[in-house]
Amino acid sequence: MDKSPKVSAKKSRIRLLHQYYSYTGFYAFVKSSLGKVIIPISLFIIGLWLVHLYVIDFHDLFTSITTTYSPIVILSVFLATESLLGLVPPEIFIAWAGKTDTPIIYLSILAFLSYLGGIISFFEGKAISKVPSMKTYFEVKMAKHMKMIRKWGGFLIIVGALLPIPFALTSVAAGLIHYRFRNYLLFGLLRFVRFYLYAIVIFNVF
Repeated sequence: MDKSPKVSAKKSRIRLLHQYYSYTGFYAFVKSSLGKVIIPISLFIIGLWLVHLYVIDFHDLFTSITTTYSPIVILSVFLATESLLGLVPPEIFIAWAGKTDTPIIYLSILAFLSYLGGIISFFEGKAISKVPSMKTYFEVKMAKHMKMIRKWGGFLIIVGALLPIPFALTSVAAGLIHYRFRNYLLFGLLRFVRFYLYAIVIFNVF
């Protein structure tokens, strides 16, 4: 007898959230973001395939990288890129992991380092917020991201963790507005999901 009102209240809350995200343009933002990245990602994959066919064998290239540079060097470079606005596509490092002797282990390390890079970016945002001149500069440069994270909070972090949207930018914006760190850590865990999905779908790591 008591469960029905609770279920109804839960459905009403979900319906209200759905309406809120519809009215504020969250779904349109996700659709637009996917539309913007599908073509570049497709071109990137096609480009890699053509380079692999006509320029250099990637198996040989990654084998050479693996034997020339230690995993610590490569992983350190990856962490640096993930902490500085995600300047290098993580797919390149996922492909490298796929050519190692233990791809699942290295893929898991990459996912963790990407998650850690997001946390570093979050604290970069918090540090920036304490310097008035830098805060003003970044608030202007990242006005769009800050506006979105104020409106959608955790959902934007989820989208940043899962989709090809710069996760570091979302993390910096979250730090700038002093988003609750505990919630950021929770939503950011979906970063692991993205890495495993990419590995399965694109590079057949598993």
